[in-house]
Amino acid sequence: MTIKIILADDHALVRQGVRMMLETAGKEFKVIGEVANGEELIKLAKKTPADIYIVDISMPVLNGIEAIGKLLKQDPKAKVLVLSMYDDRVSVEKALKAGAKGFVVKVSRAEEFVEAIREVAAGRFYFGGKISKFLVQGFLGKHTPKKRGAHLTNKEKEILQLIAEGYSSKQIAQHFTLSLNTIHVHRNNIMRKLGIHKQAELVRYALKEGIAQL
Repeated sequence: MTIKIILADDHALVRQGVRMMLETAGKEFKVIGEVANGEELIKLAKKTPADIYIVDISMPVLNGIEAIGKLLKQDPKAKVLVLSMYDDRVSVEKALKAGAKGFVVKVSRAEEFVEAIREVAAGRFYFGGKISKFLVQGFLGKHTPKKRGAHLTNKEKEILQLIAEGYSSKQIAQHFTLSLNTIHVHRNNIMRKLGIHKQAELVRYALKEGIAQL
């Protein structure tokens, strides 16, 4: 059986490396699409669904965490494997809560990566090395206090990500096909909810919470 795969990573070299690795691994893997950001992933998945989606966390326009949530809302049966540079507890927790079935880091061996794809494609979970230790510690079952940004809507998080990435209000309005005034309203609501009133603090918050990446 052929496992159809879509790669989502903003680095072309990473996508090329993963594709070559899978071609070397055997004919059971077939990359049917590549995208450079979360928004492109959602569009491609709707047009050409895959058996498994390999998604990076740090991507422009729409980051991996938000993209996973939207992808699963669009297709609840979608299987996602996160391939990330980051293996910190916060990144892992956010990916799993978003709905990812597996998590491997980019420094993993090819054999481990291939095994992860097979496991997730078969409907099972896969977490390697340090990540499995987090699960043993039971962090998903522990109660964690709500963060200040927990009550931001998905749209507000998307706008906050673009703000942190340096997009102007006019560019954000064009991106969402909304009026400039509507973007200003969203921006003010975000600042009010977070208790933040300066651009620099807004950017710092988005980076700290993983909503945007440098």
